[in-house]
Order: sequence, then C-alpha cells, then structure tokens
Amino acid sequence: MITVGNRKLSVDDFEKLLYQNGKVELDNTAREKVVVNFDFLQSYAQNKVIYGINTGFGPMAQYKISEDDQRQLQYNLIRSHSAGSGQPFSEELSRATMLARLNSLMQGVSGVHVETAELIRDLLNKKISACIFERGGVGASGDLVQLAHLALNLIGEGEVLVDGKLRPANEVYSENGLKPLDIHLREGLGLMNGTSAMTGVGMVNIIQAKRLLSCATILSAITNELMKSFDDHFSEELNHVKLHNGQTKIAAGIRTVLSDSKLIRKRPEHLYHRRIVEAVFTDKVQEYYSLRCVPQILGPVYDTLVEVQRVLEDEVNSANDNPVIDHEREMVYHGGNFHGDYVSLAMDKLKIVITKLTMLSERQLNYLLNDKLNQKLPPFINLGTLGLNFGLQGMQFMATSTTAENQTLSFPMYLHSISNNNDNQDIVSMGCNAALMTKRVIDNSFDVLTIQLFAVVQAIDFLKCHTRLSSFTTKVYDEFRALVGPVLEDKPRYNDIQTIRKYLVNLGATFPLN
Repeated sequence: MITVGNRKLSVDDFEKLLYQNGKVELDNTAREKVVVNFDFLQSYAQNKVIYGINTGFGPMAQYKISEDDQRQLQYNLIRSHSAGSGQPFSEELSRATMLARLNSLMQGVSGVHVETAELIRDLLNKKISACIFERGGVGASGDLVQLAHLALNLIGEGEVLVDGKLRPANEVYSENGLKPLDIHLREGLGLMNGTSAMTGVGMVNIIQAKRLLSCATILSAITNELMKSFDDHFSEELNHVKLHNGQTKIAAGIRTVLSDSKLIRKRPEHLYHRRIVEAVFTDKVQEYYSLRCVPQILGPVYDTLVEVQRVLEDEVNSANDNPVIDHEREMVYHGGNFHGDYVSLAMDKLKIVITKLTMLSERQLNYLLNDKLNQKLPPFINLGTLGLNFGLQGMQFMATSTTAENQTLSFPMYLHSISNNNDNQDIVSMGCNAALMTKRVIDNSFDVLTIQLFAVVQAIDFLKCHTRLSSFTTKVYDEFRALVGPVLEDKPRYNDIQTIRKYLVNLGATFPLN
C-alpha cells in the first residue's frame, strides 16, 4: 500500500503504483486535516472576498459572484477549460498525474471536500485513469487545461481510460459503483490550480531516465569489453581523484559489469612491464573518448538525475495551488504556488543530459559499425555477404536520425514564455510542455540504445569471444539471443527492434546505479 498524506511521497512510491500494481490508501490523520481545512474555509469565506470562491477567475477576478452562482462557477471553470488537444496521456502518465494531485490535496491546505481525495483514491485503485490531453497548459496558473480534464472526469463527464480504451465516464462510474464528485465550495479551482500534470509526467520521466542511464552504463561497459580496452579509465584509482559523485558511481557500475571479464586488459601487463621496441605501436595507447571518457560523460547525467529527483519530490509533496487555505492561522493566502518554473527547469536539465547520453551511445554505435575505426569488425558488423547484405546499416540510420531529433528537442522550454490570459499570466513556465518533450527525448533514447545493443550482440557473434566475456555480458547476450537471432539475411527488423526495446527497458530496471 502507498499511504498518501502525513508522509512524503518518493519516486519509489510512483514506481510502485505505475509498475508494481501498488494500491493507494489515505492517512487518517491527513484525511481529518482535509476535513477541518474545508470546514474552516466554508465558515471563513462568509462575507469576505476570496479569489475563486466569490470572484471570477484570472483577469475577471474583479467581478463578484453571487452566493447562488458559486457552485455553478466551479462547474463552468472545469467545463470551459476542458479544451485540450493532441494525444491523451498514456495510462502511466495519467495515473502519475492523479497521484501527484491527490498528494497535493492531502496536504490539507486546498480547501476541498474530502470526497475529492477519496474519489481519486478509488479511481487509482480501480485502475480507472483520467483522459488528459497533452496540449493545453502553459504551466503558470498551474496545468489548468490538463487538470481541468482530470476534474471533468471526477464530476462524471467526458471519457476515462480503462484497459487502454476510452469509455464514457458515467458508464464506468456506474459499473464500478462510484459516485461522481459534487462541487461543495472550490473543488474546481482546487483541482485545476497546480503543477500536478507536469510533476506526474516528470515522475515517469525520472523513473525511465534512471533505467536509461543504467542501460547506457551497461552498453558502454560491453563496448569497452569487446574492444579490449584498458581498465584504468574506469578504475577506482583514477576516478576517485575527480571529486564528482556521479563519475564515481558510473565507474563503479562499469566495474560491476566487467568484474570477471577476460577481455579487458591491464595497462602494466602490456605497456609498463615489458621492453618496448616498436617505433609505431600497433595497439592504441588510449581509446577514443567515447570509450575512455564514459565516467566523465555519464557522471554529470547521474548527478543531474539526482538533482531532478529532489526537485520533483519537493514539488509533489508541496501545496501548489492558489489560494492556500491555512486553518491553523485562520488565514487565506493568495500567491503563485501554481507556477511551474522549478519543474520546467528540471525537465529541461533532464532532457539536455539525456540527449548527451544519446549522443554518446550513437558515437559508440558508429565506432562499432565503422571498420576503419575499430579495426576488429566488418562494416556494419555484417555477418552475411559483404556487398550483397547490409548488416546493421539500416538500423544506424534510425539511430542517427533519432539522435539529431533529440538535439533539436533539447532547446529549453523554460526560456520560452508567451504572455496570455489578457496579460494576467504575463510570464509562464511551459512546464508541462517541458515535461512532455523530455518524455519524448527519453523514449527516443531507448530506441538509439536498442540499436547499440543489437550491435554489441552482433559483434560478440563475429568475434567468437563468448568464453572470455564477463558473466554479466554473457547473461545479456543469452537473454537477447533468446528473443532475436543474428542479423544475417536482409529482412524487416522493426518488430525485432520493438522486442529488444522492451527487453532493454526491463534490463535498466534491474541494474540500479545506487
């Protein structure tokens, strides 16, 4: 069970919900706080001007709303802002958004009725996901459009996702014995004014980015192994003198993969403890940067992931709506906690380092496929007839193209503000855009690393080095070959690529770089 309220949620909690069939329960103490907070606001709001209860919204906040129209105001807000477009969120993105919003409401400062939290809990536990569209929010007054679609589903309108299919919300509610949410006071604004969509997407991104970094470390290690690299560039002795935690972690990860490899060479045995008589060395004294500098390149990726995770966990455990209802001080505070700059900047940092990771993978792939560089393998690791067959040539085009796409996508959304809402929202975060673009970069990166995995396995077959591989590499090779055979004849490979991509994602989950 994932207990929400009265404790901080972590990335691990999101991973349990999304990938380990976790269930959600509400902490009783936090639930009671939500009840007290709502009762306070209901009493305190009488004869006072409080934004979003007896006023219009945004630049129309100067208009007073009569008591008779206040509930209708909330319904109008939800329905009018359910104006998203593009593709619906996947179920994992939707469920992450719902958990993020639930946790924000359970802080007990949003002034919503406890039925709101209970309904989100029930939907999560029954695997009924809100239909949230990708396009719409600017991430400043929160993810207004995305969260409006969540709110629309909670009042029993629109469509919801069940088992990957969109179905009318009212039908699904009826089948599951659920009652749509009634507006009590400010549930519309309380659901919509916040950063939960960008944060939910961000949580999925950081989970997948950590898996991707593990995969990049594994593939970098195997690439070094097949090229019989020297071990000093990932040694503890070399890396401990550079005082960056990420570099240390990556080097340690490489050593774990290669701990019992018989292919990796020790420099003293080849270059220090014998007399050198050659005028020109046949062996490279130092490997190319894409092999030798892996700890220095992936180390900053590791450190950035740590920072991004901290930002996301701080955000998801925050009250990020407006106004903030403080029943303990008996005050209502108006401000901008819905502004998504923290998440937007974190997502931009994440996509930049993931693009660099992809560039490293693409360079290692190019090294393996270019016989003039590696001087060990045939062109494109072609195991068929040279000239007649093409090996991995077609796959490389996809990897190169996808890497270039990531480079373009890595322009920061954090710096791209457009004033809107009659200039009320005159500087915005574009946080949900940033998070969704980062997801695309991460998805792209898995495609590139998938082709690199094809290449290293194909190289093992050509080199016939199975008995000298590390036990870890042998395990990866055997698992790969159980799914897909060698590339010999030329035939369509897109289904094989998807099969190995799924395997790679799971491989990353089993090799955490702690």
